[in-house]
Amino acid sequence: MPVQILMPALSPTMEKGNLAKWLKAEGDSVKSGDVIAEIETDKATMEVEAVDEGILAKILVAAGTEDIAVNTPIAVIASEGEDVASVASGSGSGAKPAPAPTASPAPAASPAPAVNGAHPAPTAPAATAGGNRIFASPLARRIAKDAGIDLASLNGSGPHGRIIQRDVEAAKAAGPAEKPATPTAAPAPVAAPAPAAAGAQDAMTLKLYEPGSYELVPHDGMRKTIAKRLVESKQTVPHFYLSADIDLGALLKLREEINAGAPVKDGKPSYKISVNDFVIKGLALALQRVPDANVSWTEAAMLKHRHSDVGVAVSIPGGLITPVVRKAELKTLTTISAEMKDFAARARARKLKPEEYQGGSTAVSNLGMFGVKDFAAIINPPHATILAVGAGSERAVVRGGQIVIATEMTVTLSTDHRAVDGALGAELLAAFRDLMEKPMSLLV
Repeated sequence: MPVQILMPALSPTMEKGNLAKWLKAEGDSVKSGDVIAEIETDKATMEVEAVDEGILAKILVAAGTEDIAVNTPIAVIASEGEDVASVASGSGSGAKPAPAPTASPAPAASPAPAVNGAHPAPTAPAATAGGNRIFASPLARRIAKDAGIDLASLNGSGPHGRIIQRDVEAAKAAGPAEKPATPTAAPAPVAAPAPAAAGAQDAMTLKLYEPGSYELVPHDGMRKTIAKRLVESKQTVPHFYLSADIDLGALLKLREEINAGAPVKDGKPSYKISVNDFVIKGLALALQRVPDANVSWTEAAMLKHRHSDVGVAVSIPGGLITPVVRKAELKTLTTISAEMKDFAARARARKLKPEEYQGGSTAVSNLGMFGVKDFAAIINPPHATILAVGAGSERAVVRGGQIVIATEMTVTLSTDHRAVDGALGAELLAAFRDLMEKPMSLLV
């Protein structure tokens, strides 16, 4: 019996995804475990494995198609002994759905050939809106940006002339193209149309600005998800905030000694501990000292965590993602440092697995590297807390009646008041400050 391949749910919160690329063509043999397609979610690009054997009889959704609802049929496999042509012509009618495919992380190697043996679709000029917007898949936009390719110079071979990954890869292989001649007279500016899903408020906003004075940049899946979750957080989580100044003198001295003692391999130190690595370990141990704050709120009961799973906000193009350092209280600073470097690199390439950025009991958001002194972060449910970390700087402080210079940083703890009330939050912040100002305790 023919088997439908359905758009997989690669995470519990995934509702839609983009079909970035087919790695198998119609007529190809498929075995269980074969990687058949790349699916792009709001957070990552994942490879999808087949769970049935047979012949890929019909591709129902073209590469480059966006916003495909979970469980939508995207292809049909003809089982052993079935007539492939008959299955293809029936487009899988009466076919049983395949079990949900499993996702594996995409390899770091360069992408597979653009068309994978399939005949390329006829190209068409890239579709535009109002002469300004160019229709292209998010994956194609990222590749073009990294390669310095102007999307306006490309022809799209995707649905309705959309530029997809293979168009950009072909342009990269062909080398730089000549810039089109500049027209002698620019056409009169026209008002850019509102997005298709724009409501009355969007239309009113657009009327405030001169036509042609702005560019409409459609929201991608990541930006939509971030907006939705943060609105839900601020509407449903009663935030309150606690701030403290932390003396970094002892910590910076210890960090310097640890990094100076790092073994050298191939002319480079084998590790380099950052202040943020100390922050992650310090918050993890603080939650162990104050276990009542190591919780998540549910309507039925408090979820009290045994380990400190610390999420760390990582900025990536188009938004941010929060990979989680599991059991951080048990890990050394060098292990935490290595994990974070790996997470950050794979996050920016959108190669993290869902289980690597979901869950956790708390999070760290550090903007100190941008010179930000202090700020308050928004809680990311199901976390009950998040620690916002500012820049360390020399400050004039009073000690023993004398004004002295000390290196301090300001941290702000945001808490869900349903789960962590004022006194408990203050106790957690005090434990964190004690650990950071006595950093040898982080090594024991």
